[in-house]
Amino acid sequence: MDSQTFESFGLGPSTLAALSRKGFEEPTPIQALTIPRLLKDGPDLIARARTGTGKTAAFGIPFAELLAAPADHIRSLVLVPTRELALQVTAELISLRNGTCPRVAAVYGGASMGEQLRRLRAGVDVVVGTPGRVLDHLGRGTMDVSRIEFLVLDEADEMLDMGFIEDIETIMEKCGEKRRVVLFSATMPAGIVRVAKRRLGAYEIVEDFSEAVATELAEQVWLEVREGDRLEALCRVMDVEEDFFGIVFTTTRVEAERVAKALEERGYDAEALHGEIPQDRRERILAKFREKRVRVLVATDVAARGIDIDNLSHVVNWSLPHDPEAYVHRVGRTGRAGNAGTAITLVTPEEYRKLFRFKHVAGAGFKKAKVPDVDDVLAAKRDRLRAKILSRAESLVQEAAPEASPEPVPEAEAEASAAKKPAAKKTARSVTASAAKLWRELAEEILEKVGPGEALAAALFEAFGNEIDPARYKQIQESSVDAAATARLFVGVGKRDKATPRGLAALVKRISGLPERLIGGIEIYENFSFLTVPFEAAEKVIAEARRSGGLPPVRFATPKGGAGERGAPGPRNGPPNYPARPPHPRAAYAKPSRPDISAGKKSKKPE
Repeated sequence: MDSQTFESFGLGPSTLAALSRKGFEEPTPIQALTIPRLLKDGPDLIARARTGTGKTAAFGIPFAELLAAPADHIRSLVLVPTRELALQVTAELISLRNGTCPRVAAVYGGASMGEQLRRLRAGVDVVVGTPGRVLDHLGRGTMDVSRIEFLVLDEADEMLDMGFIEDIETIMEKCGEKRRVVLFSATMPAGIVRVAKRRLGAYEIVEDFSEAVATELAEQVWLEVREGDRLEALCRVMDVEEDFFGIVFTTTRVEAERVAKALEERGYDAEALHGEIPQDRRERILAKFREKRVRVLVATDVAARGIDIDNLSHVVNWSLPHDPEAYVHRVGRTGRAGNAGTAITLVTPEEYRKLFRFKHVAGAGFKKAKVPDVDDVLAAKRDRLRAKILSRAESLVQEAAPEASPEPVPEAEAEASAAKKPAAKKTARSVTASAAKLWRELAEEILEKVGPGEALAAALFEAFGNEIDPARYKQIQESSVDAAATARLFVGVGKRDKATPRGLAALVKRISGLPERLIGGIEIYENFSFLTVPFEAAEKVIAEARRSGGLPPVRFATPKGGAGERGAPGPRNGPPNYPARPPHPRAAYAKPSRPDISAGKKSKKPE
């Protein structure tokens, strides 16, 4: 495919201005395939591309161009699997417009219904929502999708796994016949093909076969931390390094200000940078950062655009960004211009489900590491202080050494030599020697009062304060090995399928090869079950279940208040800490025979 630009798509000046403001320079492969097709009439579209390739902008840019004038009805509906993704897509669509249109609203379970009703009544051009909450609004009559022009199914394969296919088909029945369906999916399982054949008219399939973006980082690691220990972990990471100079990325301006202030209070040269900082102050902050008068810049993604500094030692993700593509952009700011760099991501156990999505764009080099121990941090700082002090002592010794008697030279030659030698150097030498003499005299006076060990310790404390005081650091609550490295999985079978703990454990063992002792926390309810496996094995279990139509659906469990549920959070037939409406995609996975998970035996043929 020839190289394309946003200008070549025929976008208007307003849309191009918004893209320029966001720092977009050229379309990604999936955007180049999708945007021109959506800007003109055509068949329904199925776009296959991995996560982190700019899929939201692939339909968001056409929305900004085509829906720039307000209407008296909803013109587009975007269905997403989770609340988090609904918020992310909404924010991205708003950032792509150059003005107040299209007007965008997010609707999802677990949030105030009153606020969503207010937004809908005020007038909305694009609704981004989870299937359950969209159905709630349709049932209440508070949302009308009969006149929409676009229906986007984002992360369609994940919605399939989460059991939303029946809800999606119900929503599609409510949409008018003139709507154009755009389906985005990282994979193309049989369930999606069936939906396309049943519900779509003529459709076209486009696929992005490009390889994942490879960063030039020397190292990418993630650290498991509890929510309240993020700051402590960040400080230890900075202190263990010899020359930390980097950007700490946060998701909001409020968080950027809070983190920067907390770092300043602990003695670090830190500044916050976000979108609401005036341009003149922004320039002053960046000037100090480039000159290394500020060693830590705490920034949001929007504020960090346009920063071009090649010698960053570190990029730290205070938390996982909303979008894997944002992760690639963040970590790409270090390890540039041939310099080695490190990207560190702080991850709480609650973010494990999101971490699973990021591993695909980060690559095989994305590994778990341990938060530095206080002893390791203090040892590193002691080594640096020792080297600094010995280096200074050597310079003082050199200053005190008597100069060798010069060989006699002719008077004319001496005058010529003196004329060439800069006077400043002679002055600097004289001042340095004088200072060295005064420091030695002061040292001798102190040694008359106390011993050399006490004198040196007092001088170090006066110079460096609590720099190597263990009390400077707080205790980090350690997770147990099992809890730190496990993931909670939802399995789409339950008591009505005759599921038993032994049967589920045997099923997971057969898929992943895990010993049964590492499969625990099994809870079986009427229509679904939960179990816990080591985090690294969870990816394989989910992938194998997705590939095989003969296995029940498996996904990461959604915590209480998680998105994608119908109505407010709370149990219907499950425990209080899990989804309000656990999906049961029996229809999407119906097979002549299902695995027998009652006693860990292999499937039996139906009689």
